[in-house]
Amino acid sequence: MAIDRRREAGGGGRPLPEENGSVPGAVGGGPAAAAPPRAAVPVPPPPPAACSPLLLDYDGSVLPFLGGLGGGYQRTLVLLTWVPALFIGFSKFSDSFLLDQPDFWCREADGQGNWSGSLAPSHANHSGNGSIFPPPGLPTPAGGNASECDCHEWHYRIRAGLVQNVVSKWDLVCDSAWKVHIAKFSLLVGLIFGHLITGCIADWVGRRPVLLFSVIFILIFGLTVALSVNVTMFSTLRFFEGFCLAGIVLSLYALRIELCPPGHRFMITMVASFIEMAGQFLMPGLAALCRDWQVLQAVIICPFLLMLLYWVIFPESLRWLMATQQFEASKELILQFTHKNRVNTESDIKGVVPELEKEIARRPKKVCIVKVVGTRNLWKNIVVLCVNSLTGYGIHHCFAKSMMGHEAKMAITHNFYADYYTMAGIALASCLAMCPVVGFLGRRGGLLLFMILTALASLLQLGLLNLIGKYSQLPDSGMSDSVKDKFSTAFSIVGMFSSHAVGSLSVFFCAEITPTVIRGGGLGLVLASAGFGRLTAPIMELHNQKGYFLHHVIFACCTLICIICILLLPESKNQNLPENIPDGEHYTRQPLLPHKKGEQPLLLTNSELKDYSGLHDSAAVSDGISENTTANGMKSM
Repeated sequence: MAIDRRREAGGGGRPLPEENGSVPGAVGGGPAAAAPPRAAVPVPPPPPAACSPLLLDYDGSVLPFLGGLGGGYQRTLVLLTWVPALFIGFSKFSDSFLLDQPDFWCREADGQGNWSGSLAPSHANHSGNGSIFPPPGLPTPAGGNASECDCHEWHYRIRAGLVQNVVSKWDLVCDSAWKVHIAKFSLLVGLIFGHLITGCIADWVGRRPVLLFSVIFILIFGLTVALSVNVTMFSTLRFFEGFCLAGIVLSLYALRIELCPPGHRFMITMVASFIEMAGQFLMPGLAALCRDWQVLQAVIICPFLLMLLYWVIFPESLRWLMATQQFEASKELILQFTHKNRVNTESDIKGVVPELEKEIARRPKKVCIVKVVGTRNLWKNIVVLCVNSLTGYGIHHCFAKSMMGHEAKMAITHNFYADYYTMAGIALASCLAMCPVVGFLGRRGGLLLFMILTALASLLQLGLLNLIGKYSQLPDSGMSDSVKDKFSTAFSIVGMFSSHAVGSLSVFFCAEITPTVIRGGGLGLVLASAGFGRLTAPIMELHNQKGYFLHHVIFACCTLICIICILLLPESKNQNLPENIPDGEHYTRQPLLPHKKGEQPLLLTNSELKDYSGLHDSAAVSDGISENTTANGMKSM
């Protein structure tokens, strides 16, 4: 009866199985004598075989086969990444001339050249690169009435080598002075968004397309800036100019790093930094020759026309092609390298080309920077370096304002060129000091040293100077305000020197420890953090330096946090660049000081740390550890 009911429920055809899993005809619940055929379960395809480790070992296998940096073609490409650094230097420091706040006064309506009244009250309090004192021969502000800004025709004395700049073109003084700070925002905000977006694009489509399209659009937007009809159009176009400039900076930085063997990466990067600073030093002379801001803007942008030739002469990054497993394009580029360098393919001892031909049908494997969220160590390293970059460039402005002064009595000089070249000279000295320090102490040790100097300079300036100020008020102390100003200047110079090194070294460090497949995104994050640090300068100027002391205190606290976090970073000196995310995860933290002879290291090396991520996944792993093995994986003595 039960069997018949089941047949009826099943449509009278196929018998349904019993409750114990048997079917009709089975004896004692055993298997049926003639079981019906079951649908075949699809077998999942086997996972693709791992890529050959020989092809992923770019620094150890591919680059030596191509001749390293000794190949003439590689040297030519490195030189081509240096040349645009001069143009980038012009663009980055153009705000100091285009938007410099000039001395201004109101001319009488009689047109005889006699100016009456006093300087506008905003003149004595303006922020920027200009002098905060009235120049000789001009009247001293007598009052602070708003009526002094009631003028029909302003006349200007521009100290930045130009006859006319953006401020004098559209009378951005008095009630319109805030528009100058918005114009400064526009370039920096464009750089920030450009670094973030073009970094991700460079990881997906390649470094070369980002570079070439950024060059095309910076020519369009940069030359259109010179044709602006009002300050709103100027600020908007400057945003897009900064966006495109960020794409050029980021792609060239990544290409430069990926071309070099481990022992030459820092030297090649520092040469590019020196060339960029040469543009900073040459900028005043260029402005004096152009005389007009529109001509200066056009002269700054036009050299990028030469980079259009890169479409023909500059290839894609071979390291990125290999890391993303685009082996067909990699093979063509390797043959191009061997032809240019006249390398005999028979010298391929490790068999790179035959191994490449075996893997040529493999599908490309591209990665987005978002994947770093699922890692254990890599995301922490990137965040630490981003905070270091933000702190270095942010506190640099605090030291600069302390030295140049946001009040009249704190200024060390009244000359625009003296201020400008003082800042440039400190940056140059910082880069010169980085070379031996990083060469001796490594990336992590050098970054730690410069961050400690920055923290000391900041804390001494905030604490010791207040103490000196209290003692100077005592009648028998023998101290004057000039002593406090001298100490402030000395600490500011040391702070600017070290903070510039912190910012620059953080960017380079992040480029080394970020894997090739996401190096564009990692560089974009750290460069955007540096942009946020620079953005604090126009923000403080917009608020007329209100909250300046709190601003300095916050960044001083950040330096102390960064000192602790730097100790958690790995050391990348003379190490191969990580090509994929697992390589970046296996970058281990090493002690700052070398081991003494016979001393047992407390940290695992790369060869001993095969898969650290699985140590805490199951209790069975810990049960299999031998009794003579300690918790950190080292043999007990």
